[in-house]
Amino acid sequence: MSSNPFVNALSQLDKAASVMKLHPSIHEVLKHPKRILTISIPVRMDDGSTKVFTGFRAQHNNARGPFKGGIRYHFDVSLDEVKALSFWMTMKCATVGIPLGGGKGGVIVNPKELSEGELEQLSRGYIRGLYKYIGPTQDVPAPDVYTNPKIMAWMMDEYETLVGEHVPGVITGKPLAIGGSAGRGFATAQGGVYVLNEAANKLGLHPHDTTVAIQGFGNAGSFMAKLLSSQGYKVIAVSDSRGGILNMEGLDVAAVEAHKANTKSVSDFPDSTGITNEEILTLDVDVLVPAALENVLTKENAQEVKAKIIVELANGPTTPEADEILYANGVVVCPDILSNAGGVTVSYFEQVQNAMNYYWSEKAVLEKLRPIMVNAFSAVWERKETYEVDMRTAAFILAVERVSSAMEHRHSVV
Repeated sequence: MSSNPFVNALSQLDKAASVMKLHPSIHEVLKHPKRILTISIPVRMDDGSTKVFTGFRAQHNNARGPFKGGIRYHFDVSLDEVKALSFWMTMKCATVGIPLGGGKGGVIVNPKELSEGELEQLSRGYIRGLYKYIGPTQDVPAPDVYTNPKIMAWMMDEYETLVGEHVPGVITGKPLAIGGSAGRGFATAQGGVYVLNEAANKLGLHPHDTTVAIQGFGNAGSFMAKLLSSQGYKVIAVSDSRGGILNMEGLDVAAVEAHKANTKSVSDFPDSTGITNEEILTLDVDVLVPAALENVLTKENAQEVKAKIIVELANGPTTPEADEILYANGVVVCPDILSNAGGVTVSYFEQVQNAMNYYWSEKAVLEKLRPIMVNAFSAVWERKETYEVDMRTAAFILAVERVSSAMEHRHSVV
């Protein structure tokens, strides 16, 4: 596996293209983002100095609809990372069948070192540098690593100031008060639950007899634990950055949440055994949910994985080498571009509601989300069986089929 995420993304594309015998012209076009933007963002710091930050936006493919993808603030952001993430967003939107393409943005910054005023300047400056290339019918950004609804509100406000009109659909992941969608906060986890239910049904697993371990107890992981517990699944282990906890009889998820709120970690939860983030991956459970970091399942530990199903709530938690080992061992890996697509699907719902200026209840949002996730799982499973490949390759085949079809309808010669 390469340390370059864009190289890894292209290898996934190549694998799917080879299996499905993709037209060489389409294959070549999909290797390249349609547009890459690099901007400089000057910020007047609180001490009176001026610091210039570098921002990126990669717009990979818009054959199926406007570019779509988050903006991350991180000191390790690179152009190749943003290019890879924009490609994966194209694939994710196509996998679940929503009419959007793929984009991704980032700023090289440690946001924890900025005051709120400096952060607002940075966010508004990012939009000033890109506003001619974004919009509800062009490219719709959203939150990502170290960005949140407050930052999205600043960005939307700056865009509206620049264009002189009310355009809530330019950004998703906004606060509810200014056009956000009900259900967005737990949509990623809810989508993952729908995918797990379908996979469990395929394997003949029933919730009350199914044990689950979740690595990562942030937003997605904690919501996943709550939702699964409420459906009768037995969540026996969870972890966060400081370590994990195990109770073979099942954890009281609400009590674990309260413990973390008080102590900032799940560690040392009463009536549990302490485990490491490495140990949680190889527990004797039916379902493993990596919901935190990338590249945690590798060729070094994949052979020790005992779970029957892996649901990837995190982006990129499984290396290509681990994928091969898990597939050979009969583990069903529900890939990230399927399992965590509930988030972007509800972002799409937010765009639809903004365009109509009519907003749905949480119940209505979930009623619309479930069939999209269920149908996507079924389509991926069908290709897994047809092509005799792993679920990840099957998902990429499905996504590339849908993107290439749109491209072919637009151009007689791609």
